[in-house]
Amino acid sequence: MPALNLLIKPSSGMCNLNCTYCFYHDLMSKREIPSYGFMSGEIRETLIKKALDYAAGQCSFGFQGGEPTMIGLEFYKEFVELVKQYNHKNLDVSFYIQTNGYQLSQEWVKFLAKHHFLTGISLDGTIHTHNRYRKNYDGKDSFAQVMETIELFDRYKAEYNILTVVNQATAMSVRKIYQFYRKNDFRYLQFIPCLDPIGKEKGNEEYSLLPEAYGKFLCELFDLWYDDYLHGRIVSIRTFDNYLGILRGYPPEACDMRGQCSVQHVVEADGSVYPCDFYVLDQWRLGNVMEDDFADYRAREKAREFIESSHNIDEECQNCRYFPLCRGGCRRVREESASGRNYFCRSYKMFFDYALDRMGRMR
Repeated sequence: MPALNLLIKPSSGMCNLNCTYCFYHDLMSKREIPSYGFMSGEIRETLIKKALDYAAGQCSFGFQGGEPTMIGLEFYKEFVELVKQYNHKNLDVSFYIQTNGYQLSQEWVKFLAKHHFLTGISLDGTIHTHNRYRKNYDGKDSFAQVMETIELFDRYKAEYNILTVVNQATAMSVRKIYQFYRKNDFRYLQFIPCLDPIGKEKGNEEYSLLPEAYGKFLCELFDLWYDDYLHGRIVSIRTFDNYLGILRGYPPEACDMRGQCSVQHVVEADGSVYPCDFYVLDQWRLGNVMEDDFADYRAREKAREFIESSHNIDEECQNCRYFPLCRGGCRRVREESASGRNYFCRSYKMFFDYALDRMGRMR
């Protein structure tokens, strides 16, 4: 039995923001049942018990959405207590949560700090770039409320990192965003390329991230990050950290850099289990925690099909000198391409041409 990492959606796809580019909202529109509502107490307890029975050594419970805090704080208080109750093997248990940070209370932040939840907070840069696409259902901006939440995290010393979606607006403002993050002493950053809706021609949405723009974004971001490094200010940017690790001979931590998919155990609010957050679709449902054990999912034919289909990498990619770093990238970003090549292939080549020599000197 291995260590087990779970990504749980206790509020399904429900959210108190209406972000223009939300990939999960797009996924929900392609399911027979778009939203599964809130996770019941019965499903929660069964999930915890089966996960802790199956895992060996370590078990992590991650929470995402939609907006996972919409189910309410009581759900998490009871979750933590149930984990204590059923952790008979004294596993190393950890918690993390990805939130939009919109209107989180002092009580919420104190709870997350007390129980050592690593929290990812979604922030798309400055007030102008953040509010461009991250509004609530009344069309009101969210930046001020998110910054108030971050102030609470700092006050109560709750551990967090900043997750920024690289879209048309943020890609054009990398210097202002990085300087703003530096001013606020944000030292743990993730920059995630924005995805267009499944099945639609790429690059036609208002927020669409084009390969040329993403390549320039990575190059300018690297310049700023590398300059901080030279001056002794260490900032963690997940993408760059992974590239440095690969250059040093370590396996990448980010799944999109591994060259193939694995079963990630994404659990929807109704207990259904899926292999990946990008594929919480009816055709990729592996089972349900109310009916199956965690040992069952990887053995399913559908799981094998999911993993094997990720091996279809363009032959030209495999012969590229940068393939050991890129490995074809995330399947979700390449499978809709006629060539099977990563949509951002040109972006990564531009970046490696520009930055690899300096990155090598950081080893």
